[in-house]
Amino acid sequence: MQADFVIVGAGSAGCALAYRLSEAGASVLVIEHGGTDAGPFIQMPAALSFPMNMRRYDWGYRTEPEPQLNNRRLVCPRGKVIGGSSSINGMIYVRGHARDYDTWAEMGADGWAFADVLPYFKRMETWHGETGDPDWRGRDGPLHVSRGPRTNTLVRAFVEAGRQAGYPVTEDYNGRQQEGFGAFESTIWRGRRWSAANAYLRPALRRRNCTLVRAFVERVVIEDGRAMGVAVRRRGRAEVIGARREVILAASAINSPKLLMLSGIGPARDLAAQGIDVVADRPGVGRNLQDHLEMYIQMSAKAPVSLYKHWNILGKGLIGARWLLTRGGLGASNQFESCGFIRSAAGVDYPDLQFHFLPIAVRYDGQAPPEGHGFQAHVGPMRSKSRGTVTLRSPDPAAPPVIRFNYMSHDDDWRDFRTGIRLTREIFAQPAFAPFAGRELQPGDAAQTDAALDAAIRDHAESAYHPCGTARMGRRDDPMAVVDPETRVIGVDGLRLADSSVFPQITNGNINAPSILVGEKAADHILGRAPLAPDNAAPWVHPDWRSAQR
Repeated sequence: MQADFVIVGAGSAGCALAYRLSEAGASVLVIEHGGTDAGPFIQMPAALSFPMNMRRYDWGYRTEPEPQLNNRRLVCPRGKVIGGSSSINGMIYVRGHARDYDTWAEMGADGWAFADVLPYFKRMETWHGETGDPDWRGRDGPLHVSRGPRTNTLVRAFVEAGRQAGYPVTEDYNGRQQEGFGAFESTIWRGRRWSAANAYLRPALRRRNCTLVRAFVERVVIEDGRAMGVAVRRRGRAEVIGARREVILAASAINSPKLLMLSGIGPARDLAAQGIDVVADRPGVGRNLQDHLEMYIQMSAKAPVSLYKHWNILGKGLIGARWLLTRGGLGASNQFESCGFIRSAAGVDYPDLQFHFLPIAVRYDGQAPPEGHGFQAHVGPMRSKSRGTVTLRSPDPAAPPVIRFNYMSHDDDWRDFRTGIRLTREIFAQPAFAPFAGRELQPGDAAQTDAALDAAIRDHAESAYHPCGTARMGRRDDPMAVVDPETRVIGVDGLRLADSSVFPQITNGNINAPSILVGEKAADHILGRAPLAPDNAAPWVHPDWRSAQR
């Protein structure tokens, strides 16, 4: 079995690659270990807490004990299903800030500044926003981007409270002005999760030149310095799937570096310790691991205005039944319908704190506190300076990798987290929440000092599930770069890597949209096409950012 291009991973970037490469007429094989995404647990937006907690859809990875978080082992969900993590995530759509991509270019990712990537964001989306910046948005791309109905009183109160606290209201945080409070956008269309599988892979598979293969990839087959294909285990048998032109890894920021190392590409000393022959000594493989960490600031509600009344078997059953019949009702929303992006201090030039507001107090695993009605805001620093690693546990491809994020290992993270918690409390204390806000459930009114907040962070901070950066992009003379700006793996011909692994620095917000962007732009590099013409639209920057926090 062979094709022009072999793509490993049917996730966010892999699906985009399959669509664009097959659109150009090349033969494409997409290899995915996971199974079907059919069924309400994935397709119904409100059921988002289910798939990321089901081994059927998730690789089930956990971190090693995190020293700064009381040695807790945090979950690290990665989609093991068609659509990858876009089939188990919260469906939130955030491009990131323009300065994120300008920083990438400054770090050696030439051709990935914001002016270079904005045309690709436009190409990939069909935007359904009622208000905002249409000149910044796309109208005919595969990925539908919409906004929730925002009918819940608490959802509207959060935006108003942000305004009352002195922050701007933004009509479109994915447009000219990210900074401020406003409506969240999501990859939901006509009441259904619009994953990368729905947007890109299914249309690609309708072409005769694109094929999906279910198999477990064990390593890249490299001969005389060139990737010739991949060794897989399929239906209990070992075989090699050949690539006439290139192999493209798009297996996630966890599995892509693992596959590189299993194939002999990585830090030579680490590979030798595992008994793996070194093909290319790239010390950056598995390094530079980044994520967003967040706290849930939870409040009890004085009035029965939250979603808690539906948080029982009967309520969930009725929501599910209505969704199955009409694709409408509460089941058609991820319930993250308002948000905020703010700067933590004067002198910070663009937002470094993000808020997700939810009109119920509940964890990602679906557990609600016993107090009943409540609401919460997720808050956390966007540009942590902490860095972690992904390394091999053993040379056995079936063994899970060793994941160490080293969360909160930089002093600035503690300062920024405390600031985020205190600013959230200030927002909840605004008049807009006066009819609703009861006592603080988490971290609790008693947690006021720096020491008390630090203890709460150690006990309760959770991953936002945005791992990236483990095979970062850079110039070919950069010893820590793994891929060059055209996503070619440095040191091996015929091999590319295109997923969130290549991020030099984590972007500002949820990373699904930037991951799809990588697949979109990498496709043009792979096909040898000229990049889309730059768009020099200038983003809004707070005029007094040097002297004012808001």
